[in-house]
This record gives sequence, structure tokens and C-alpha cells, in this order.
Amino acid sequence: MKKTLLIITMLLASFGVYSQEVKPYDGKFESIDRLLSPPSPYRTASGAPGKEYWQQRADYKIKASISEDSNLLEGEETITYYNNSPDDLKYLWLNLEQNVNRKGNEEYTYLFNVKDSISSAEMQYMFRVDDYPAGTEILSVKDQNKQDLNFVVNNTMMKLLLPEALRSGEHITFTIQWKNFITDRSKFSQHAREGYEYFPKDDNKVFLLGHWFPRMAVYNDTEGWQNKQFRRLGEFALEFGDYQVEITVPADHVVAGTGELVNEAEVLSKTQIDRLSKARSSFDEVVMIITPEEARDNESKKASGTKTWKFEAKNVRDVAYASSRKFIWDAQAVKLPTNTVMAMSFYPNEGLPVWSEESTHAVKQALEVYSEATFDYPYPVAISVNASNIGMEFPMISFNGGRPIKGKMSEAAKHMMVRVIVHEVGHNWFPMIVSSDERKWGWMDEGLNTFLDQRTMAQRYPQWKSITPKDIVPFMMGDPSILRPIMTNSDNDLLSQFYYNFYEKPTIGFQMLRETIVGQELFDAALKEYANRWKYKHPNPADLFRTLEDGIGMDLDWFFKGWFFTTDVVDLELSDVKWFQLKEEKATVERTELKGKIMETGSDHTSAGFAVGPQEITMLKTPDAAYGNFLSRLDENQVRAKLSGKHLYQLTFKNKGGLVMPIIIEWTYADGSVEREQLEAVIWRHNESEVTKAFMKDKEVIKVVVDPDQDLADTNMDNNAFPPVKTKTRFEEFKENNE
Repeated sequence: MKKTLLIITMLLASFGVYSQEVKPYDGKFESIDRLLSPPSPYRTASGAPGKEYWQQRADYKIKASISEDSNLLEGEETITYYNNSPDDLKYLWLNLEQNVNRKGNEEYTYLFNVKDSISSAEMQYMFRVDDYPAGTEILSVKDQNKQDLNFVVNNTMMKLLLPEALRSGEHITFTIQWKNFITDRSKFSQHAREGYEYFPKDDNKVFLLGHWFPRMAVYNDTEGWQNKQFRRLGEFALEFGDYQVEITVPADHVVAGTGELVNEAEVLSKTQIDRLSKARSSFDEVVMIITPEEARDNESKKASGTKTWKFEAKNVRDVAYASSRKFIWDAQAVKLPTNTVMAMSFYPNEGLPVWSEESTHAVKQALEVYSEATFDYPYPVAISVNASNIGMEFPMISFNGGRPIKGKMSEAAKHMMVRVIVHEVGHNWFPMIVSSDERKWGWMDEGLNTFLDQRTMAQRYPQWKSITPKDIVPFMMGDPSILRPIMTNSDNDLLSQFYYNFYEKPTIGFQMLRETIVGQELFDAALKEYANRWKYKHPNPADLFRTLEDGIGMDLDWFFKGWFFTTDVVDLELSDVKWFQLKEEKATVERTELKGKIMETGSDHTSAGFAVGPQEITMLKTPDAAYGNFLSRLDENQVRAKLSGKHLYQLTFKNKGGLVMPIIIEWTYADGSVEREQLEAVIWRHNESEVTKAFMKDKEVIKVVVDPDQDLADTNMDNNAFPPVKTKTRFEEFKENNE
């Protein structure tokens, strides 16, 4: 009977019925393969695109016009969509992000508490008291034969129903007529990434056209159709293609945007054309295309009629534009090893003087540092546009906040402004070219981009502080019941954690890999490999992790698992310190009254520190049995001679926080000298909770500190030193610095 029960149990287990009884061991050093999408013919186990990798493509021809009086954007676009997948598609999905701004939208929610005193802005955000039209209205969808196509709008997405399936390898062309109501950004400024900004003093507007036209959603090998609605935080999932764009605006407006301006003679004056020509060879200084005086004169009067600006952009996944009669325009050429790029800035007089001093210069710094770290910027222009309360990126153009007050700006505000410009320009690499899915994995582009914007700031703006690992400590010391891991979908993370999980924590993870765990040379080469493997393609987290391991030549699963998939923290405790010296055969070592007592950080003698003195140990002769079949023997006298006068220290470390990390040890010697050494994370393979290691030193130690500079983001420095030292927490430091 017992045998029969055993057989039944084994059979049930084989069918998964008892799977909970046979959970795989999930130690900190186990593979993360089961947490990642498996390799396939499309994506290899090394992290590279496979031989059968494919992705869809969409080309656009767009004609649009802005009505300044009615704030209406009307357009018509012709899309040619290429089905490069192995699948036949019965319908197509498009993005209509503007619909997120409609009243009643499921994401139009601002979580303020109603209280006895509340601002008008909070009232507006909560209840939309001052209502306004918003969203995209689809007027028609027709095939290339001018026949109507049926469609269904589901919030921020539109399903286009095809009369017959689009076969693998085929393409389809169709035309959409639509209109958007351009919204006042100040009325929902918390998440306003497009719309217009109104300037009451001179009765003018700056229009920002982002998320402004129906765009093809992504269809790929790991998800099929991208099916996540636009909820503001999870931004783009788009296909690459070529664009021809015509934008008709008031005749005195200046338009900045994605692509090359192909009709300069029709929209620019001869003076502006000559200045632009000069800027194309000006590598050392910024050239004014439209001066502050000219912009001030332009904004003081409104011309009649319209002009049409024409742009062409190759191999981009989106286009965006800014239009206003208020713009000052400056430009400078940036020489890269394989390309010359025009760095440009557009800003109103309200941005002076800092925008003329800093913006294009910051664009140049970003272009140079990011190109060196990844691949040369491939596009003809990189543009920074000043707008209020924003930092938003698109291919070749970004909308950036930061303005002086009465012409003055604090150093901290200038730092933030410059960093925002560098960051948003940097998004051209991640995700505009290395095109990860922001709807799912916001950290993939924000984390890598912040990592490189911090490198840019450290190299080109050393006067300002950059992010370091200890900056994440306050966040990681937060309430563990609500902390979420980095590997959380963009719109599912708590808003209070969004910046830390998608920007700062990934950045610090990459910093620790580069500076402490792997080394700069290996990490930089692996990151460059990832960028070049996946430029103009759609990588997933598995592709990033596998490429880094492939390029570095190390098993880093333990790091990726702990840092990205869990909310564990770094808390290394120096729990025990012992000091030994070899007992001399013929001499008596005189010590203090504390002679012979072992130093243990958990004992009553901790405060005595190294005054306890060493414990004497006796070296015994190795018995012959220990040598097994070896006939040779150690020279016992030689070993004793080499140990004579040495200081032997045994340190025990406990992993209190859960994350395994290297152990950085700082030794301070009696002569005042300091030494650092590092034990690699593999030491925890012996025991993930506690490890003990002995060290031999020539000099007497008076102090030992683990992770002295918090290079590993240790969350509790009070248990890192012997003799123990009470350290200030990051909260205490912050409080002191801000009192």
C-alpha cells in the first residue's frame, strides 16, 4: 500500500498537482532564466537579435494645420504599414494618446484630499471645474481606393478593422482624417506634456505638438499587439518609419521639430538662411538665427495669413513640433566622428539670459558624451525648446522647463535646467533609437538615460553634484510593505516610487556594476554592445541583462535578481572581529590587563576596541595523515618565520538586508595609513546569510569599516565599523543641510 501511494504521489507530482511541494531552490545565486522570456529564433540566449528577428514598420505622410484662435489642430495622414511578422493580421491597432485628456477618462484622476482650505488649482485638478474640449476626433478612415474602413475607438487606442487579413510580408496604405483640441497646459500641468502655454502679457502662445496624431501601435514577437492604454507615465511603444510632414501655422510663427526643414526658402528670411548657413560650420560658438530683439518685435504684432513648414525625417519612431511667434532661435554645429549635427534651441524672451547661455551648450555636451558611450548620434538636428513645467522627449526635439525669475536663476535651478536638457536630449538614444517598450518597462530607458545623463553632468559640469549610490538609501529604507521592485510595469508603480524605481535605482545599479562590481572598461564595452545590437530595434529586459553578461563575461544573475526583481536592501553587518598573533616559542608577549580577551562586536568588550589586544594562537605541526599520499612536506619553520610578527584578523559579516553584494573593507592602521580591499560577491555563495574570512596584515589595525563611502548603498552604517561608530542617517544629513 505504501508503495502504491508513493507511485501515485510521484505521478501527481509529474503532472504538476504537487508542484507546490517541489518548488525549485530560489537562492540568491540561482539563475534568473525562469524570470525572463526564453530565448527564441528572434532573440538569442546571448541577448542579441536572432537570425529570424523581425519588426513592423510604418511610414507616414502628414498634413496638419494649427488654428491659433480656436486652438484646433486638424490633420490628414496617410500611413503605409508593413507586416514583416510571420503572422496574418485581421486588424490593426493605433494609439490615440490625446484621448487621455478627455473628461471622464479613466486616468483623469488627481488624488487630492478635500480639506477645509484648498487651492483653486487643486479644485481644477480634482473636478475639472473649468472644462475644456480635449481628445482626438476621427473624421474618417479610408483605404487607398478611397473606400471607408471600419474602426472602433477604445479610450486611447483605435482598432482598425480590415476587410481581409493583411498577410505576412504584405503592406497596406490607408488615410485618416482627424482633429485634436489643443489644451491649455496650465489647466492640467501635473502631467501636461503637450498643448499650449499662454503668455498674457503679450497675448501669445507657444504650441507643443506631442502625441498629436494617430500612430501605429507595436506588434512584436513577445506580446503580439501592444495592449496597454496610455496612462501618461508609460509613454511610448512605437514602430520606426519615414515621415513627410507639412504643418501650416500663422505666417509669423517659427516651427521647430523632428527632421530636416526642406523648404527653408519658403519660410525663412534671407538673413535667417544666411545665419543658419554660418551656424552649420560654427563649431566653437552659438549663432543667433533669430535674435531676442527680433523675437520681441515679432511677438508684438500678429501677421495675417499662414505659412507651411515642411519636414522630412528618416527612420524615426515619432515626430513632434513646437510653434510660436515668440521664439528666439540659436544654433551651433557639433562634430562627431561620423556625423555633424546641428544643436539648436528655441525659447521666448522669458528664458533670457540663461537659455542663450546654457541650452545649446548643454545639447552639445549630451551629444558628445552619449555618442562616445554608445554610438554617434545619427540624426541631423538635436533641438531643445523652452516650455514651462516640463521635460519631455521626442526624436530630435525635446521640450524642457526652467526659466529665470526677473532674469535671475539660482544655481540649483540652473543645475536642474541643464540636467533636464541633457536628460531629454539623451532620450534620443534610449528609447528613441534603442527602442524599448516604455508602456511596460519605463526603467529600461529612464534608468539607462539617467545613468548617462549623470556621466555627462559629472564630466562636463563637475561643479554640480551628481547622483551616487548613497542617494538611494532613504528610499530603500522606506516601508517594505509598500516598496515595489524595479521590474514593475510603468503605470502600475506607486507615483511616490516612480522616480526612484525607474530613474534613480536603475541608475545606481548600473553605477555599482561599472564602478564596483565589474569595472569601467568591461561595463562600458558591454553597454556599447547592447546599444549597437538594439539600435532601431525593440529590446526587452532579458535582452539587456543577457547582453551585459555576454559582454562582461560574468554571471550577474545574482545582481539582476536582487536589485531589479526584489525590494531587498543592502545592510552588511560587521558582526564579529577577532585579532590574533602567532605565539612565539621562546618569548612572552606582554599585554595589558585585557590580554587574551577576544573582541566581539556583540560583547560587553566592544567599547574597548583594539585595546583588548590580540589573542595568542599556537601553530601546531601538521600531522602526516593530513598530507594523504603526498610525500613532500611543508617547511614548518619557514611558515612560522613568515607569520612571525604578522597581525591576523578574522572578520564575520552578516547579510541583514537580503541583497548580496561585494564587501568593501577599509583598514586604518596604527601608523595612520589607510588601505581598502574588496571581497567579491561570490563569497556569499558559501553562505548567503553569514560569512567569515581571515586576513593577514603587516601592520596593526586600529579601525575597520565596511562600505565606508556607501558605494553599495548600505542602508545602516551603524553596524559597519569596529570599534562601533554611530553615524548620521541620510535623513539626519538631509535635515541638517536644509535647516
